[in-house]
Amino acid sequence: MAEFETPVMGRRGLLTSLGTVAAGGLIASATPSVAAQARTASPAVQGPAPSILVFDINETTLNIDYTSPVFERVFGDKAVLREWFAQLVLYSNAITLAGPYATFFELGKGVLKMLADIHRVSVKQSDIDELHHRFATMPPHPDVARGLTALKAQGFRLIAFTNSPPVKPSPAENAGLYRYFEREFSIDRVRRFKPAAQCYHMVAEELGVPMSACGMVAAHMWDTLGAQAAGFSGGALITRRVNAPLVVPNVPQPQIVVPDFVALASETAKVWRQ
Repeated sequence: MAEFETPVMGRRGLLTSLGTVAAGGLIASATPSVAAQARTASPAVQGPAPSILVFDINETTLNIDYTSPVFERVFGDKAVLREWFAQLVLYSNAITLAGPYATFFELGKGVLKMLADIHRVSVKQSDIDELHHRFATMPPHPDVARGLTALKAQGFRLIAFTNSPPVKPSPAENAGLYRYFEREFSIDRVRRFKPAAQCYHMVAEELGVPMSACGMVAAHMWDTLGAQAAGFSGGALITRRVNAPLVVPNVPQPQIVVPDFVALASETAKVWRQ
């Protein structure tokens, strides 16, 4: 296995031109109505199936519910975790569009304070510190190890790709996932958050492969559609039973929609390993 690498910021020559590809086709383990709508919304994928699977980390492989005790204590409702995470993604995209940059961890702290103001509750430094610690040490979902093992056995190259900054140890390393991934990349290198096209171009460029060799695996369709629009040949949505496809005309649809990594490995064997 190749040495695991966590990139650092400062590489030039990454912001290559934006490629577009509409990807749809088979949607596995989805309801018939969703599958039919997705086929209508996006034409079948053209070209080769991916040989490299690029995995989002937060929520896709790691269980963000591990941070819920902070929200239950501060807000009296652990469900505010989902509000916090949605706002975190929203503002990561807002600053990408606007131009400035702050790391995902810095944004997470700021969003926590913002929500405390909105909900009119107090947040202590100890709360911020605990959230940071928990976010950095989230455990993997129980299906991840089994699924990644099966995907490696199918011959896929497995790559980790996170919005989190490059720290040592990384959340993926803390979760014991290093043995599955060939390399890990952080968006910090391009100072843009997913789904900005520069992020996906950076991964393919660093791996020395065409964009079409890659498929994106994520628990968020904004990530799979961003990758597919940028040129990745495939997308797989892991719903984790709290997410679903966004079926909109002309929006690239994932070819695979499944609840977890075990189901993912089953479907890749059918869809991308025929």
